[in-house]
Amino acid sequence: MEPNKQQEILAKHKEYLFSCVANYYEEPLVVDRAKDSLVYDVEGREYLDFFGGIVTISVGHCNDKVVAAIQEQTRKVQHTSTLYPNEPHVRLAEKLAAVTPGALKQSFFTNSGTEANETAVLAAQLYTRSQDVIALRHGYSGRSQLAMSLTGHYTWRLNPTASPNVHHIPNAYCYRCPFGLTYPGCDLKCAKDLEGAIQTATSGKIAAFIAEPIQGVGGFITPPKEYFREVADIVHKYGGLFICDEVQTGWGRTGGKMFGIEQWDVEPDIMTFAKGMANGVPVGGTITRPEIADSVRGLSISTFGGNPVTSAAALATLEVIESEDLVTNAADRGRQLREGLVSLKDKYPLMGDIRGMGLMQAIEMVGPDKVPSPEAVTRLFELTRQNGLLIGKGGLMGNVIRITPALNVTRDQVDEALDRLDRSLAQMGL
Repeated sequence: MEPNKQQEILAKHKEYLFSCVANYYEEPLVVDRAKDSLVYDVEGREYLDFFGGIVTISVGHCNDKVVAAIQEQTRKVQHTSTLYPNEPHVRLAEKLAAVTPGALKQSFFTNSGTEANETAVLAAQLYTRSQDVIALRHGYSGRSQLAMSLTGHYTWRLNPTASPNVHHIPNAYCYRCPFGLTYPGCDLKCAKDLEGAIQTATSGKIAAFIAEPIQGVGGFITPPKEYFREVADIVHKYGGLFICDEVQTGWGRTGGKMFGIEQWDVEPDIMTFAKGMANGVPVGGTITRPEIADSVRGLSISTFGGNPVTSAAALATLEVIESEDLVTNAADRGRQLREGLVSLKDKYPLMGDIRGMGLMQAIEMVGPDKVPSPEAVTRLFELTRQNGLLIGKGGLMGNVIRITPALNVTRDQVDEALDRLDRSLAQMGL
């Protein structure tokens, strides 16, 4: 490594990038290279990556098959825009129609989850000829004006809510029930509150309800098994569409199923994707039924959506997930990870709640009386880094640890991550 390379990069980051471009750690970790589940900084230190670029590395860093597909397509044609059809673009759309649930068939590709959600809301509004959209508290939809309006976190809203047609209802946060109730004796009040919100905050006809099966930035808040059936029935009763945001839960992440919403046995009207769909190559996607897609009329293009290289990367990623049965591996390693976290919870009172599915697990860190403890997360972050483990965080108060290794993570790597987490928790001395 060149002398002071890390400090040089950090200095230029501070000078030339927006100050809002946040980094983890007291001294940010400057990544130099990565392979599979390992990441190396510019000083050559090795880390076990259990966050994967915010739930994005599905099949391991620099996966050989994905890299080969990217290289091959780049040598052939790198860019066309949607004005010119290309084979990878069409093949990816065909693949999505085959693997998504129900009658979802036609796709629109973009660059990110933000754009995918914007496209979904637009399609729902045009199809229903209504404007009102219901979103959840603690949900996260992206960083555009509309996406920030949909987002239920004040910390991620850089501007006041821009859309008067967005209405938020309580989420299914069983650990901190907004109604002070306890599941299953709660009669799913959080879901049934949707009907009251529609009746009092809208004209009685809505365009859509948008939700993540498991809230990502919200701290992997996981609803009860009956939740989405209840809300979908209410949404359809009032003329709306259910938009399922699979940006973080899609592509086998929750284990045993390809998509998160399949864990609840509900078919959405529209689904959105990004992140793990192409193993880190920028991509966004929206898929819906043909009659809904046909409601989006007029001129529309996407300069980078359906890019042939991006599409080739996504196809290769899906091929790896299917051929290596990573959906099953996510379930198996997810159980191993969950059991390990539950065992640690018995040792450390700071671990207030363990939740999630598959390889999407969270720890809510608390003090006495379940008071959120973002300070504990901050301290734990520094210690896990010192012990060579990369993890994520989230939650409205920043007090939730998020753990999302690649879907092809091994049994030994899960054990090693749990050992390093245990060592870090012990070093906190609390």
